[in-house]
Amino acid sequence: MSYKVAFISLGCAKNLINTEQMMALCRDAGYQVTGEPEGADVAVLNTCGFIESAKSEAIDHILALGALKEQGKLKKLLVTGCLSQRYQEEIRSDLPEVDGLLGTGSYDQVVPAVEALMAGERPETFGDIHHTSEEGERLITTPPWTAFLKIAEGCSNGCAFCVIPRLRGRYRSRPMEQVLAEAKKLSDAGVQELIVIAQDITRYGLDLKDGTDLASLLEELCRLDFHWIRLHYLYPEAVTDELIATIASHPQILHYLDIPIQHANDGILKAMRRRTTRAQLEELFAKLRSAMPDVVIRTSLICGLPGEGEEEFEELCEFLREQKLQRVGAFRFSPEEGTLAFEMDHQVPTETAERRVELVVDLQSRIMDEYNESRLGTVMEVLCEGFDEVEGCFVGRTYADSVDIDGRVLFTAGERIPAGTFVPVRMTDVADGDLIGEMEE
Repeated sequence: MSYKVAFISLGCAKNLINTEQMMALCRDAGYQVTGEPEGADVAVLNTCGFIESAKSEAIDHILALGALKEQGKLKKLLVTGCLSQRYQEEIRSDLPEVDGLLGTGSYDQVVPAVEALMAGERPETFGDIHHTSEEGERLITTPPWTAFLKIAEGCSNGCAFCVIPRLRGRYRSRPMEQVLAEAKKLSDAGVQELIVIAQDITRYGLDLKDGTDLASLLEELCRLDFHWIRLHYLYPEAVTDELIATIASHPQILHYLDIPIQHANDGILKAMRRRTTRAQLEELFAKLRSAMPDVVIRTSLICGLPGEGEEEFEELCEFLREQKLQRVGAFRFSPEEGTLAFEMDHQVPTETAERRVELVVDLQSRIMDEYNESRLGTVMEVLCEGFDEVEGCFVGRTYADSVDIDGRVLFTAGERIPAGTFVPVRMTDVADGDLIGEMEE
């Protein structure tokens, strides 16, 4: 029987890929796949459960979908992903809106789960998170010019604040031939911007023990017809000289590097179980800037880890003022059960951590403004993503702006520019963190 199955994906791009795989499985089973839960037989909510804010967002969605069920506008609700993996018991006892559960090791069981739901059963499937199916078709949901490519699953880094290894399993690289086969399909479909993702792409291939590594994978990806290849996330201690040389020598690989450092104080980095010191971070950033003077570095930071005092926090701010990283995301420490940091002494009050996040955001906004102002008068390549009727101009991104994360370019043109086209834009102004420009004739 054909059912109407609606998909909602929360959280990161890695989660989105699992959603796209489930959508393809349902399509191949003859179901009608939609993004609109109202009127659907089954809504599949793929959740994030990484930190408290993600958990709250997922619960809000569950309650909203439960309200649709009460109104007779939705029949069944299947919850998948990290929240279901982490909080099986709590969902069973506290969220009667949920009719079935799939863990992070069971995305490939979505069709049997839908069939069971519609037969009046309550499916709950939790497969081995260390041995998951990463292959198969995807129903791509991103714009046709941009797509994600996941090259590994899980994580074995063991950071003190992070619960991901318990939800996603140990690090496992996909075989290179499978990654390249998927990349070729994306290239043949017209994808212009390939975003290479994993929890840690720098360790790609090391577990395979066959000589495969990220640099050799990138060499092969550059043989395909992508205009841009973007990299998320590179762990600083695993960025080798060979990898830097590979990135610097291929025009397709963007000089935009997402390198999560989390902090800059050696004591806090050690408490986090990170593998770098401030001096090593400074040395790495100097190497990157020497090899690629136009490099844009994005990072993520945690404020308020237990033991972070005013002195440690001020050192972090000093580091940011010195390094002038163009893209920074700052987050309040979230004490997560099952992590080492949850049990640490000297917990920082929530309001103190939130104030520190605000201070980092203020500091970083000035640094970002300086970077944008340095772009004025220059011509940059922009990926046009369409015409914004509200703004009355075209909207796009430069190499310095990753999708749904960073800023935009608002620009005018004397002709119609199809979305997915690369155009030269002269930057003329800055507004609220976005660049303003006009297309060069």
